[in-house]
Parts: sequence; C-alpha cells; structure tokens
Amino acid sequence: MTDSKPPSTFRRAAVPANRPPIPAGQTNTAAFGPNGTLRLNKRMAELGLASRREADDWITKGWVKVNGAVAIMGMQVLPDVRIEVSNQAKGAQANQVTILLNKPMGIVSGQAEDGHLPAITLIQPQNRWAEDNARFFFHPKQLQSLVPAGRLDIDSIGLLVLTQDGRVARQLIGEDSVMEKEYLVRVSYTGFNEPDGEPDQLLQINDGDPISSNVQAIFPVAGLDKLRHGLSLDGQALQPAKVTWQNPEQLRVVLTQGKKRQIRRMCELVGLKVVGLKRVRIGNVMLGNLPLGQWRYLAPHEKF
Repeated sequence: MTDSKPPSTFRRAAVPANRPPIPAGQTNTAAFGPNGTLRLNKRMAELGLASRREADDWITKGWVKVNGAVAIMGMQVLPDVRIEVSNQAKGAQANQVTILLNKPMGIVSGQAEDGHLPAITLIQPQNRWAEDNARFFFHPKQLQSLVPAGRLDIDSIGLLVLTQDGRVARQLIGEDSVMEKEYLVRVSYTGFNEPDGEPDQLLQINDGDPISSNVQAIFPVAGLDKLRHGLSLDGQALQPAKVTWQNPEQLRVVLTQGKKRQIRRMCELVGLKVVGLKRVRIGNVMLGNLPLGQWRYLAPHEKF
C-alpha cells in the first residue's frame, strides 16, 4: 500500500516517550524477536514487497513506513503492522529486469571457471530473440546486479533465469522455495548396482556396452520407482520427484529441489547414464521456442 502522493523524502516522525507509534520490539539484528515479532526486512520479503537486501536499501533511504512512521534499520515488527513503500521504491523495482536464456552446453551459470564463459556474457543485443515482444529496450545497466536464480550444469542446456529482482530470486532459490523445475533427460542403460555393492535383484545387470535405443523396454519398473522416491544423495533422502517416459530414450523429470548434478547422480544410482539434459520449465514459465544461445525478457504478464 502506498500513499497516493507521498513526499519525495519522508521525514522521520518523532516518537512520543509514552506511546511509540509502531507496535514492535527494539531494534535488533536477529530475524525473530520477542513476543512474535520479526525483523522488518524479513516481513517485507514474506509479503513479496522486496528481497531482504532490497528492503534494507529502501529502509536506509527512508522509503519504507511502518504504521505511518519512517522505518529504521533492523527494527522488529509484528506480523499485522501496516507497511508502506514510497513511489521511489516502486519505480526502482519496476526498472529491474528478469531474463530467460536458453543456455548452451559449455557455458557456466555463474562466474567464469576453468576458462568457460559465464551465461551473462550471452546477454547482448545481438543474442536477443527476434520474436521477443516484451516492451523493454536493452541497456548495459541491466547487466548490473543481474545474477542467475539457480544453476544449470555446464553439460546441460535449456532454461536459465537471470534476474535483478530479489523477489524472483527468492521465489526460485529461497530457502522455502518449492518451485517445480522440469527436464527432458536422454539416457542409456548401463546396468545397476546398489551403493553398498550388492546388486538389486529386481534390476537387470548389463555387462556389455550401454544400451541407447529403446531403453524404456529394458529398464526395470523398479528403477523408475526408485527415481520417483527412495534414493539418497550426500547422506540425505531425496524429495519425491515426478518421473515418466517421454519417449523410449528420454525421461521427463520434475524436481522441487536442486542438489548439484542431481539428475545425473540419481540416474547413475539406477544404472542409467545421462546422454543429454535440457531444462524446459521453471514454475509456470516455459522455455518454449526460445532458440539455443538466445534470450528474452520475462514478460510483465508472466509469473513463475
């Protein structure tokens, strides 16, 4: 909620000695305080107003009011307080961009490593998809604070999200995120051994070369069940996954978590080798017809 005509700069309201205007605990750097209070930046993130870092920046600039009084850094608030942000904050947020990239193989998601280029180097005017009809004009300033919201392995292709908007990043990779991510996974069958070295009698053991055609016909149903639920990585049980055959050589996998190289490692545990991996969806946003190596803006009507 925003005042219809807020002043360009708020003046800090005086706090009466006998009745503070904000029903909150004292300034505190902890996320949670006494009597059910929580830090203002955390509450703003929960409400989807801003990321915590963005909220702190706005508070520092005097762009946030709580129950009519200008907020102060680190303050604790009750969940039912009225939080208002200024038009300056909304304007700054409106200029933030989120970009969808069809990442090619050999490109890393984040910072450059081992001589491989980072995904952000592809965000240039000449790589923008010609059919992108979003009403944004590219400007080099859009590359500032543009970071990947999640990772995609160097050997994988498909949908990678880069954003300046902390709200989007929190949606996709926040600690409480349960965002679905969908992949097409081409596989071959190599045979299966349990991590403890004892073969699972329900699964066939293949001593020859990997089988790469009509894998669905020879891959045991028990292996598919394990992919859906029952595997562990790094000593932790994995959350349930949706796994179906897209065609005889390709799986469709939907995850809500993202351990490092998770799909490849899951497949290894059941005797499958990943030959190709492509991410095609994050939440409600599809890769669609976006060409490999090209990018487009997230349109205003699109929501993860």
